[in-house]
Amino acid sequence: MKLAKGLLPLFLLVTLSQLFHAQTNAQNGSIRGFIYEQESGEPVLFTNVYLSKTSIGAPTDANGYFAITKIPPGEYFLMVTYVGFDTLKIPVTIKANDLLSKKLYLIKSTVQLDEINISAARQDKVRETQTSIIKITPKEIQSIPAIGGQPDLAQYLQILPGVIFSGDQGGQLYIRGGPPIQNKVLYDGMIVYNPFHSIGLFSVFDVDILKNVDVYTGGFGAEYGGRLSSVMDVTTRDGNKNRIAGKFDISTFGAKALLEGPLHKQKNEDDASATFLLSVKNSYLQQSSKIFYKYIDEDGLPYNYLDIYGKIAVNSPNGSKINVFGFNFSDKVNYKVLQDYNWNSYGGGLTFLAIPSKSSVLIEGNFAYSNYKVVLQEINKSARSSSISGFNGGLNFTYFFGRDALKYGLELSGYKTMLDFFNIVNRRIDYTQNSTEASVFVKYKWMPGKLIFEPGLRFQYYASISAASFEPRLAVKYNVAKNFRLKMAAGMYSQNLISTTYDKDVVNLFYGFVTSPTNKLQKCNQVVLGTEWDILPNLSVNIEGYYKYYPRLTSLNRNKIYEDSRENAKIPDYYKKDFVYETGDAEGVDFSVKYDWKKVHFWVTYSLGFIHRNDGVYSFVPPYDRRHNLNIVSTFNWGKRNSWELDVRYNFGSGFPFTQTAGFYEQMNFANMGTSYTTGNGSLGILYSDYDKGRLPYYSRLDFNLKKSFFLGKTAKLDINISVTNTLNQQNIFYFDRITYTRIDQMPLMPSVGLSFSF
Repeated sequence: MKLAKGLLPLFLLVTLSQLFHAQTNAQNGSIRGFIYEQESGEPVLFTNVYLSKTSIGAPTDANGYFAITKIPPGEYFLMVTYVGFDTLKIPVTIKANDLLSKKLYLIKSTVQLDEINISAARQDKVRETQTSIIKITPKEIQSIPAIGGQPDLAQYLQILPGVIFSGDQGGQLYIRGGPPIQNKVLYDGMIVYNPFHSIGLFSVFDVDILKNVDVYTGGFGAEYGGRLSSVMDVTTRDGNKNRIAGKFDISTFGAKALLEGPLHKQKNEDDASATFLLSVKNSYLQQSSKIFYKYIDEDGLPYNYLDIYGKIAVNSPNGSKINVFGFNFSDKVNYKVLQDYNWNSYGGGLTFLAIPSKSSVLIEGNFAYSNYKVVLQEINKSARSSSISGFNGGLNFTYFFGRDALKYGLELSGYKTMLDFFNIVNRRIDYTQNSTEASVFVKYKWMPGKLIFEPGLRFQYYASISAASFEPRLAVKYNVAKNFRLKMAAGMYSQNLISTTYDKDVVNLFYGFVTSPTNKLQKCNQVVLGTEWDILPNLSVNIEGYYKYYPRLTSLNRNKIYEDSRENAKIPDYYKKDFVYETGDAEGVDFSVKYDWKKVHFWVTYSLGFIHRNDGVYSFVPPYDRRHNLNIVSTFNWGKRNSWELDVRYNFGSGFPFTQTAGFYEQMNFANMGTSYTTGNGSLGILYSDYDKGRLPYYSRLDFNLKKSFFLGKTAKLDINISVTNTLNQQNIFYFDRITYTRIDQMPLMPSVGLSFSF
């Protein structure tokens, strides 16, 4: 019944929009199609497609798809402009009630331009709300210092406003006051539960196969749900449609190989095509560090990982397509004097894009299964383990009405979580749960004049706990002037997953998942206000302030002492329940300045944030409450064909909170009858100070990378990279064992050399 009530307004809105669409297009025509690069067959993303000498046009999406509707009958020239490619201009004839379908191919320009004053990105600022969203391309990821000569998404995410990383080692992502469990990461529509390796410089994603990355740091729309804080939507490209291509990387950190090409070439526009893509990357730092970085640890740096991703894409003549993919990601860390930590993730799935022949609707769908398991074994402590496995799938529909658009869809997911954990007083928490989630959503983009208005509604149902959540969303932008814009986003969000992180660790390494133990959902209400100002054609400023209120959060009970049994019925729940409820809020300001002029790129981001929590007994700040975070990035190209490149990045972050140690005592175990405290030998107990009242030292790191490219032919290229991580050799804390007083720092000064050959 709850699901039916949630679907009713969706169906009514869709029906009304269809009637409106039919009425407004009765005497007009439409053009739809795809834009591709001729050399590789890859879609051209977010470029301008318009009718010459008119204001009628549309951008391409992440599939290279465009749809221009409400076109009066007549003769026009259809134009496509994209940086680095020749402008395309073709004649078209529009008839009433007619729908034209086009597949267009862009040719790389032979003229090198030093500066482009008009770009698709700048146009997006005017026609998209873009509140708390950052669109990332592989080219941008490659513009920052590449550790070991291998650019990685994890390194780029660390410079985004509002994003906090825990450091070079044990890297975890915190966005605007939210822990990693509140971040939803999608990889070709599949949920990835841990996208970052223990050495925080690398993720599971291969930059060379990425097509687009959308990072929503807050206020995301109705098409996303099931998380409170943020969304990272990562999509991969298809393999090369015209030839066998590849890339091989090797450095002192690790190696990477990529191979791609056609399985079936498209002989003409009426023929289908099929491609393959295979990526393998690994770290052998534990072995290579014994040679190159022996000054850090004679036993080597204990980081190894292996990531494998494969994909087959089949494209139909009209642009419809289906992708099938599979993956296996693994990570292993072995500190001989501290712990053994490893996780493994595997799975696969499919995505599809359907283009009906008589309609401008875009239909997208996905289905995937994945499994993730993590185990942590510390010296003289019980092992911790957690796992999550399950499926997720969805179906989305998008209709275009001139500059406006309607999008709606449904999602279904199911998963099983397991946790085996001993807390500080050696009380075991053993928890297994199955969960199913279903949701429907609708949002409409309306552009009257200078205003962009994007309301949405999401209905989320959690079957395992019989809980439902209606979640309105809204994004608004007002183009005050051509170079100045105001924007806002707000919404309500819910989540069922909780983290198994143990907050009394000085630095958290173990990170697992469980579902909510009761029928009470975690909730978050948030609002974002911001402004965009293009001070000069090549200088822009973006400022966003945010506030998040958490009426309910669920976390592991760090204060549990007693078993939750009948004998302990009179003991307060605070000392016997496995989980407790918290309230809190997070607020802050994110500031960024971008400067691009000819061959110089300069970017500064600064974030100021505050986080508060209350568990009903104590008020505290969580261990990821970093007050200040500053990043400065600069890139400079020079030489023939810009064959030389210098990248520099500096990061400063104030210290994370942690719980200090007040002292030690002999802890006696009276579980066995006859135990005598006068003659028995107890274990070492720890007395803790007030929760998270201490602050770790500040974090500071300067990196640089120098690259030289050699062009060996039309498609072959050799890159030589020299990079230095932590150039100033700052001693940034990574881990501290309370009992042995053993401290391990983040990466010291680490030079590296890398070679990359692509063909």
